[in-house]
Amino acid sequence: MASELATRASDAGRRETTDRLKQACVEGRLTLDEFGERMGQVLAARTRGELEALTSDLPAQGAGLSTTTGAALERRRAVSTTVAFMSSADRTGRWRIGERSRVIAVMGGCKLDLRGVTISSPLTVIRAYVLMGNVNVIVPEGVEVELDGLAVMGSRSLKLKGPPAGPGAPVVRVEGMVLMGDLTVRDKG
Repeated sequence: MASELATRASDAGRRETTDRLKQACVEGRLTLDEFGERMGQVLAARTRGELEALTSDLPAQGAGLSTTTGAALERRRAVSTTVAFMSSADRTGRWRIGERSRVIAVMGGCKLDLRGVTISSPLTVIRAYVLMGNVNVIVPEGVEVELDGLAVMGSRSLKLKGPPAGPGAPVVRVEGMVLMGDLTVRDKG
């Protein structure tokens, strides 16, 4: 057994580990930030033992959610709407975001910090509507980010400084409609 763990890691082993981590992230066992950290370790792993250590605290593949875990996730409802009307709205720390979420900022500001968030699916779509305000989305490293939309007399910008996302990483798609405001997606707080 010890010699098996010392065997060099293969691409297939990395894909399997990535799939388990992605499933754990969707189930709420890992935050996006924890997923990103472990994905960096997957890419750096040299042996099967190093890969197995990254999933040793997760249930066996295919085990799914236990009834207690499923009930706990159900109690923590996914956030589907964040609104700031002539005010500010911040979501930081540990929270759960819905598969689809809306952010509305009218003469105000919204900040969504996704580094401690639990996701509901491998693809999270955030629709941002900004009128004379701003929306700031902070994503952890290791997550695939897509920014799309229209800005009129305003701006939308993607400021990613970290390494590119690995294969199979969760996707955060931000779609924005900006009028005289700004929409920023970045990966450094």
